[in-house]
Amino acid sequence: MNRAESQARSGRADDGWVNARIRSIQRREWWLWTTAILITLLLTVGILSFAVPSLSFGPNRVDSTALNNAIRALVGLVLLFDLYTVWQQVQIYRIRRQLEEREELFRLISENAADMIALVDSSGHRVYNSPSYGKTLGYTKEELQKAPPLEQIHPEDRLQIEEAEREAFRGESGRRIEYRMRHKDGSWRIFESTASPVSDSTGKVEKLVIVNRDITDRKRLEEQFRQAQKMEAVGQLSGGIAHDFNNLLGVIIGYGEILQEGLAADHPLRSSADEILNAGRRAAALTRQLLAFSRQQVLEPKVLNVNAVVQDMESMLRRLIGENMELTSGLDPNLGTVKADQGQLEQVIMNLAVNARDAMPEGGKLLIETSNTEMDATFVRRYPYPVKPGPYVLLTVSDTGMGMDAATRARIFEPFFTTKEKGQGTGLGLSMVYGVVKQSDGYIDVYSEPGMGTTFKIYLPRVDEAVAPQEAQTAISTALRGHETVLMVEDEGALRTLTGNLLQMCGYVVLAANNGAEALDISQRHAGPIDLLLTDMVMPGISGRLLADQLVQLRPHLKVVYMSG
Repeated sequence: MNRAESQARSGRADDGWVNARIRSIQRREWWLWTTAILITLLLTVGILSFAVPSLSFGPNRVDSTALNNAIRALVGLVLLFDLYTVWQQVQIYRIRRQLEEREELFRLISENAADMIALVDSSGHRVYNSPSYGKTLGYTKEELQKAPPLEQIHPEDRLQIEEAEREAFRGESGRRIEYRMRHKDGSWRIFESTASPVSDSTGKVEKLVIVNRDITDRKRLEEQFRQAQKMEAVGQLSGGIAHDFNNLLGVIIGYGEILQEGLAADHPLRSSADEILNAGRRAAALTRQLLAFSRQQVLEPKVLNVNAVVQDMESMLRRLIGENMELTSGLDPNLGTVKADQGQLEQVIMNLAVNARDAMPEGGKLLIETSNTEMDATFVRRYPYPVKPGPYVLLTVSDTGMGMDAATRARIFEPFFTTKEKGQGTGLGLSMVYGVVKQSDGYIDVYSEPGMGTTFKIYLPRVDEAVAPQEAQTAISTALRGHETVLMVEDEGALRTLTGNLLQMCGYVVLAANNGAEALDISQRHAGPIDLLLTDMVMPGISGRLLADQLVQLRPHLKVVYMSG
């Protein structure tokens, strides 16, 4: 037995109990009134039978003692009848009280249930609508009663509603359906609905009990969760492709630079080498953005004041967005600090400014704001994925541009998605923003409507640390040659060969290893000193960091340089 059938039988059982109690009250009242009439007639006859003889005089006069006994008997009979009447009234009161309590219980359930409950007759008219209809949809009881049954249903969903209604009236178990219903303010709400048939004594379905549940918020969260899963999958795919492609570009650019340095400026092939390098570097920039989106780039986080970052960029941003746009900032003087990569944070702000500029071709306003905020347990429930409550720094970038519809908002962070014309953008600017924010343990929200502009809100975890002092830059030697021994570890064969050739061209002794285990073996077999470990970060088996820790224990004076594509 399914749930609908169980509910229908339970409802019929409750109706049967109520009807039985009502019939019991009616029988008791009829019996009480019938008995009262009979007792009244009996008393009348008795009184008359005693009153007439008592008026006579002579030898046939009725004995007063017998008369008194008869009267006492009649009085006793009246008292018994009175007791019986009181008992019957107590029973009637008790049953009515039970019915009132049960009616109050059903009233409380129907009036306070979050689900919308309706009773529909065989002609499709609403016999009853629970008060939750008004709370959920904004309509009054009178408006719902006057409106045609399907008027508020979305036109695309009316067919399935009618089919489900026909199935229920045929006595079939009510199936669960989802449909859209118009709110009084004109918006559409999504409902999950089930219909349970109510049959009469002959088994014919005469009414339907319809229960509707508002699942609009649940649907929105499900869509956000699917979007988050899609972004994660796309990020893993694009990150893997970008990493492998970056290795190939490293080889192309490396050998291109060697070729460029070996050709004189007036050599016929010099321009070809220059174009190869230019194309390679542009492709490398794209792969860096893909790696940022997939959160696989190497960051250098340090304690920052976001206000200082915005102030340092203001003059550059004004040149970037143009003179026909007004740039204003509202920076909280008591702003907390965050831990992030300053270069990547600057790139985030610049990408959002460029996005705002492109959304305002006729000019407009760009507003950058900062503030402290707290994400509490109530606030984080709006997200379909885990969000860590706590203190955050909020960076808000708003524009007065053309805005976006819901379909565009759902895809703006996807790699290569763009609404610009061909050749006007790569579709990676906002993807890079998304990746940097996520890799910094932050969150990003976008609010936009067509014609209403766009607002990006970036939440970065607040830290209780002071801004790190500016470190003096170490002077870089102009001498590119050396004679030291370098242990170079790279699992990509072409990059390993290129790096080894470049180091050897500069005079260094190179010990090349394919992975961490091979590097440890070379270190043990090499009798001479090893001055530098140059290792990739991510490798099969032993990672670059773990390899460095082990080699430094064996060779305490070893210096380490990490590299990553």
